[in-house]
Amino acid sequence: MDPQSGGGAFPALPPGFRFGTSTAAYQVEGAWAEDGRGPSVWDTFAHTPGHINDGSTGDVACDHYHRYAEDVALMQRLGAGGYRFSISWPRIQPTGSGKPEGRGLGFYDRLIDRLLEAGVQPMATLYHWDLPQALEDDGGWLNRTTIDRFAEYAAILGERFADRVEHWVPVNEPNVVMMMGYAIGMHAPGRVLMFDAVPAAHHLLVAHGRAAIALRAAGATSIGCANNHAPMWPASEDAADVGATKLFDALWNGMFLEPMLLGRYPADLAPLLEDVVQDGDLATIRQPLDFYGINYYHPMRVGAAPDESEMPFELRDLVGHPVTDFGWPVVPEALREWLIVLRARFRAALPPLMITENGASYAVGPDEHGVVDDQARIDYLEGHLQAIADACQRGVDVRGYYAWSLLDNFEWTEGYTQRFGLVHVDFETQVRTPKRSFDWYAALIRAQTRSTG
Repeated sequence: MDPQSGGGAFPALPPGFRFGTSTAAYQVEGAWAEDGRGPSVWDTFAHTPGHINDGSTGDVACDHYHRYAEDVALMQRLGAGGYRFSISWPRIQPTGSGKPEGRGLGFYDRLIDRLLEAGVQPMATLYHWDLPQALEDDGGWLNRTTIDRFAEYAAILGERFADRVEHWVPVNEPNVVMMMGYAIGMHAPGRVLMFDAVPAAHHLLVAHGRAAIALRAAGATSIGCANNHAPMWPASEDAADVGATKLFDALWNGMFLEPMLLGRYPADLAPLLEDVVQDGDLATIRQPLDFYGINYYHPMRVGAAPDESEMPFELRDLVGHPVTDFGWPVVPEALREWLIVLRARFRAALPPLMITENGASYAVGPDEHGVVDDQARIDYLEGHLQAIADACQRGVDVRGYYAWSLLDNFEWTEGYTQRFGLVHVDFETQVRTPKRSFDWYAALIRAQTRSTG
């Protein structure tokens, strides 16, 4: 028992389980035009009025670029065994190609060295959505040549950092990039192409494979992914709702799972891809993975859309569950379900799993005593870690959990209105205040370390 847990026992996770935390470059670094960094699609998108709910940008964010040492000290205090961060492509190659910017490489040298000194193993993501704007001007992920640029970028990072980075993730959430950025335009680059966005998904997947090849050639020993997955629940048993759910499941989950693990696309999507896939592409995508990373937040309830809609499916509210400040339902048992189904479906093709993101937005701030009492986040973390423990007891091989996020940060189109952090950030002063959830997670990590020796 531990008093920080609210009276319950901590979830019993396997020996050697990695506890970490995560961030992304554009969401935390700031320093958007310093030391040679070029503009990204998110700089352009956020600087365009009307795109961000509170009118903010990631120009300063958490100022992690200048305060990384303070943030690594927080990770050490937390007891985190790993830190998943992303490298800003326009900080390394301001226009997405050509000679690397030494000052950008130097920043990540310092960050990685500081992490290792603190006993925190790095997990580096190459692309967490901040495409250099110059590449988007040439078509972005709709242009196949962006794959070549990404492979060159991966080779630069591998040569510089492979000796010190434990785990690598080439692309974060390619389904979100395709759907939110190219299909419905809610994220950068803001294109509204509907099903014509599918080529972007394929190019992101081939880029993942090409990057994995380049990283291995440079000596990287652990390469995985960080794909956003969600169980899909039909709104009813009506055939139209079930069919719409099957299609959306193929687009959101299957389009990324099956090529990476089986070397093929779901049959229902083949007609959308027949003019896009080139010889050898699927073999390139299906690179050996040392871990399969899952970003999980909530299940999705899907129904058939009205006949006049541009898409044949629509998301419906999932009632009967508590919700976060983002309005997302809190359903830990859906994570357990997803992990068990994933193992049953893919069996020997499935590598060990990592939960590369999981967390919740609750906006509570410091009280008059400076305490951030975010009990709802503690409950969320405890419930989802228990779901993982239950799946492990049923034979699912989950090796680690990276809580999203270390810091309150720039939450994409929500700006600074949604707070996912274990650490509260005052964006006016940049003062960091660890929340009660931080202390709970630290106590869990200590307890797990003691119990496994």
